[in-house]
Amino acid sequence: MNRILNSVQEQSKSHSFIFPKTPTGVDGLDEITDGGFPKGRPTLICGGAGCGKTLLSMQFLIKGITEYNEPGVFMSFEEPSDDLTLNVKSLGFDLEKLKKDKKLVVDHVRVERSEIEEAGEYDLEGLFIRLGHAIDSIKAKRVVLDTIESLFAGLDNQAILRAELRRLFHWLKSKGVTAIITGERGEATLTRQGLEEYVSDCVIVLDHRVIEQVSTRRLRIVKYRGSTHGTNEYPFLIDEDGISVLPITSLKLDNEVSSDVISTGVPGLNEMFQGGGFYRGSNILVSGTAGTAKTTIACYFANEQCEKKEKTIYFAFEESPQQLVRNMKSINVNLQKHIDNGTLQIHSSRPSLNGLELHLLTLRKLIREFKPTTIIIDPISNLITVGSEHEVRSMLVRLIDMLKANNITALFTSLNKQTDNLRPDLAEESVSSLVDTWITVRDMEGIGERNRGIFIVKARGMGHSNQVREFVITDNGIALLDVELGPQGILTGAARKTYQFKKTISDIKLQNEISRKDREIERKRKVLEANIEALKNEFESAEEELSILKATEELQEKLSSKKN
Repeated sequence: MNRILNSVQEQSKSHSFIFPKTPTGVDGLDEITDGGFPKGRPTLICGGAGCGKTLLSMQFLIKGITEYNEPGVFMSFEEPSDDLTLNVKSLGFDLEKLKKDKKLVVDHVRVERSEIEEAGEYDLEGLFIRLGHAIDSIKAKRVVLDTIESLFAGLDNQAILRAELRRLFHWLKSKGVTAIITGERGEATLTRQGLEEYVSDCVIVLDHRVIEQVSTRRLRIVKYRGSTHGTNEYPFLIDEDGISVLPITSLKLDNEVSSDVISTGVPGLNEMFQGGGFYRGSNILVSGTAGTAKTTIACYFANEQCEKKEKTIYFAFEESPQQLVRNMKSINVNLQKHIDNGTLQIHSSRPSLNGLELHLLTLRKLIREFKPTTIIIDPISNLITVGSEHEVRSMLVRLIDMLKANNITALFTSLNKQTDNLRPDLAEESVSSLVDTWITVRDMEGIGERNRGIFIVKARGMGHSNQVREFVITDNGIALLDVELGPQGILTGAARKTYQFKKTISDIKLQNEISRKDREIERKRKVLEANIEALKNEFESAEEELSILKATEELQEKLSSKKN
């Protein structure tokens, strides 16, 4: 029995064990690594030229100092200290100040192959002494060696090289520092020597690729001893704030939901939903062909949210902010006042300006800084021009998951092609199953005219109308018209007006007929009343004559009785 209890206690202790990690300070990377790099162990970051190895390493050191108060040592075998200081200054990293505060040591070790001659045993004892002094001088917790290939550039003896590599990694572990070692990508291996990835506790590969003239950087964790981690390829961005990594998607689908309903902003559209609008935090797709007022509906929704002091971001891929404001002003929607009071931000750019990941990371950054409750992307179908079908699908899934995780109400517009093919477009097909509400606007062509119609395809968790409602856009904005049913079905445009005109004429004729009938009945009533009055007079005369006769008869009877 005691053995069983002891085994259960040991299992509970093992389940409660938390693997020691050092936070990286890189946005998104801690989420992928489930907390950061292995504490007190070496991590290998490898990749080709220009993929961000040095920047990621430097950001790891700077964030460790500024956010976690962990001093660091950066030992460079390629770039001089002055060059490093200048290169990272554009990102807001002030290395000189950190050096003066005794928080950072940047050491450049110059290694020239032409000056190296193999004689006797080759070892790294001198490097260990130099690096150990730098670590001890500031009590460093983080160390970066950039790059490992330069250190062994003049060594051709593979046996010694491998032995010294192992010795270097073991020495770093013995010092108890969390180390990053950068390496250049090999032809058939992750690094040139092909050994570093085996002796490292964590290996991260950075990749910089160009597909259809669009540049994309990606990160992948090859291995992580003792810890779970993300195994996918994750896009990352280098901007003025450093490196930001974007996780692919959340697989748990455990985000919070709200039962609050917000207005669509379009007069008459709320009545098509039993709840009176959209659920807060839901995703709405408005799809349709060109010229069906998708942008107008999106701007109505943005205006409604801003009127309620809800922060809103509008991504426009087809119109500039000035053009959008001017166009909406023509239908009595004033977006400029919301821009002026800070509740609305409009970001306009061509989708081809950046890759899909850059658009996604930009949106994530704006969410973190502006903290909006509503986001509008107009249209998402333009993103198809930037990436492949698989990339667009993946990006849209990540986008919706990110918005749901932040409980942000999102409205997307999607442009459909004017074809007879019933198959939905790529963007519509990719998003339609993910969004909570799908509204379609379409052209309804009649005899010599084109009219607009709107209907709700789906609304999760809320009843909705199944009617196709015609709407018009006037100087006063959008107006949904009442449904008119004719012999051939729903009437629109001129057919509606003709039907309404005929109905008006019919109503007038019916009213006139009713009035004529009323007058005729009134005349008959008067004649009838006159006849009744004449009969009544005749009856009264006959009654009066009868009374006289009866009185005369009674008088005669009285006279006869007296004579007798």
